[in-house]
Amino acid sequence: MISNDKELSVTLERIRHLQDQLALLRKTETNFVNYRLSSGGFIAEIDRMQLDVREYLSTPATKTQAG
Repeated sequence: MISNDKELSVTLERIRHLQDQLALLRKTETNFVNYRLSSGGFIAEIDRMQLDVREYLSTPATKTQAG
């Protein structure tokens, strides 16, 4: 769970890095089945982190700074 703006920034950087890795995998993996198997972990982690970002951003800054 993201608790401050620094963690938000780091999480957004990690999401971007995983997206870049996934884009590279998409370009280099020619076998559809292998791609689906390899990409699943990346996609699941991106989804999890994006959910954390949405939860953090849906809370007013005053509440996150206090707690």
